[in-house]
Amino acid sequence: MDIQITEQIIIMLAALVLLTAFAMLVQRKIYGLISLFMWQGIFLALTTAFVGYIAHRYHLYISAVLTLLLKVILLPYILRMLIIKLKISREVESVVNVTSTMLIGIALVIFSYQLTAPIRQNSAFVAQSIIAIALATVMIGLLMMITRRNAVTQIIGFLAMENGLFFAAISATYGMPLVVELGVAIDILIAAFVFGIFSLHINTTFDSLDVDKMAQLKEDY
Repeated sequence: MDIQITEQIIIMLAALVLLTAFAMLVQRKIYGLISLFMWQGIFLALTTAFVGYIAHRYHLYISAVLTLLLKVILLPYILRMLIIKLKISREVESVVNVTSTMLIGIALVIFSYQLTAPIRQNSAFVAQSIIAIALATVMIGLLMMITRRNAVTQIIGFLAMENGLFFAAISATYGMPLVVELGVAIDILIAAFVFGIFSLHINTTFDSLDVDKMAQLKEDY
């Protein structure tokens, strides 16, 4: 009975991860976008801990703690400092309007369920429930990168896409080896620093982080 309750909790957390992905997709305030990324990290960490409990993979508890430290505390702090340093507008500019973005997001969720149907038929109950959600989270993160004009919001889209990849790994394999997870965590942290440095240089050189303006400069050249 405890396992059944835990499985239902994991399904609920998976739904919350997908819900925060949709909320990030339509969010128009950059600080609100960071807050949603933090909540997604919290739900991801809780899911990791519950999967570790079901599968008796106790190293997943360490992964859950690392997720909290990295994606709920450290990365949001780096992003906030980057926004303050670059004096970025609080409004998030998008290439596509909200309605169209939501419809595309819903279509991606349906596509994810259709694409993972053969995999879900041969998977454990927990994997059946959340592997499609994990793939949908990856695709929504990619959509966020495509539809955002500001380089920093595209960074957040990339990090959200990585959340979906980590979520897929947890659901499909019940956790990667701890050494691999530590390596991935360090890579993501390094990537955040590199993105921050590039953003500072881009802002200094072009006096803007709007990718449309940078593309226009390339065309003029």
